[in-house]
Amino acid sequence: MGKLLCDTTAIAETFHVSSPIIPWREATSASFCAPDTVALTGNKSWETVSGLEDQQKRYLQRLHAKGVLWKHPQGHISPARSMIFQLSHGGDVEADGNCLFSASQKAMRISIDARELRRRTVRRFLDDLGSQGGLDRASTDAVIKHLYSPDLKAGWGIHVVQEVKLLANKEDRVALDVAINELVDLGLQREMAAESIYKERCIPVDDSLSWTKYMSISGSADDKYDIISLQYTEEGLLTVDENREGRAAAFGDDIAIESLATEFKREIYVVRRCIN
Repeated sequence: MGKLLCDTTAIAETFHVSSPIIPWREATSASFCAPDTVALTGNKSWETVSGLEDQQKRYLQRLHAKGVLWKHPQGHISPARSMIFQLSHGGDVEADGNCLFSASQKAMRISIDARELRRRTVRRFLDDLGSQGGLDRASTDAVIKHLYSPDLKAGWGIHVVQEVKLLANKEDRVALDVAINELVDLGLQREMAAESIYKERCIPVDDSLSWTKYMSISGSADDKYDIISLQYTEEGLLTVDENREGRAAAFGDDIAIESLATEFKREIYVVRRCIN
């Protein structure tokens, strides 16, 4: 089962430092011994990827040709063989909050749609949260709070803009608008009035249970909640995204990736290649 690991005494440091990147080196016979190669069939050429420049396509084609080396985590104990995974283009997905689940559906070639994958990810998270040896509730809550309800008195040495996520019940949107307009009629600026009402009456995403509500949002009319985003600079409020049409979906984060991988007994990796 996948685990979310977090040192609660160093949450800020955990998220302010980028994950270590293993440099891409030319494969040699000394680096691994007769690895298996896992290739997928029926994939599209990187030439068909939209929105890429020629140089970017060449980088991706090189990465496709070389593959991605995976070493067994217990390789130093047992003579487990390494594997080279072929990085292939499985098709385009919409660049919206459902992209993790749409891409996973394409990669796994399953008939389950992206919304059902999202629901199963949330259910797996809840199962792991309540299981013995599963996710630690306190540390998980701390990670979620740091991601979606950050301390606006800190972090400005790293971030130019910080964002606070709130959840507005769709049934309350009319009442929320009335309350905001009342403050505007009293002379308050619209964004300041909206910030005040949303922070007072909406659900902050700051613990495990509120995360499940947030991650269940796919941007459809069937969602129970709408996502409200408050963006801040060090000087104060920058913008309020009221998401009035309710189309914003929750982007899959590291917690969702871990739960999705556990649910389908897969390993999900993010492969990054600097393209200048």
